Amino acid sequence: MKSITVSELKAKLDANEDIQLIDVREADEVEICAIGGQHVPMADMAHSPELIEKDKMVVIHCRSGKRSGQTIQFLEANHGIDNLYNLEGGILAWIQEIDPSLTPY
Repeated sequence: MKSITVSELKAKLDANEDIQLIDVREADEVEICAIGGQHVPMADMAHSPELIEKDKMVVIHCRSGKRSGQTIQFLEANHGIDNLYNLEGGILAWIQEIDPSLTPY
């Protein structure tokens, strides 16, 4: 599984690179804090591979990186999608390294 650090993602976002960012956390988690992107809960993502853009880097994240990693493994194994990157450490790493003003939970 390919991964990307929060620093690498921040640099790509700051450079306005064309990236699809997908948050697979639950709605109540997104209400607490979010870093943008498309919200598709993990359970929905498994049944909606068509939401993934095939012609660009797709970064999937969750709270810590575990659920996003599981989602990526499922999509790679069952749908052959190969442009997926797991955000290392998830939104908790983003809060710690990039934006401490967000609420950790």
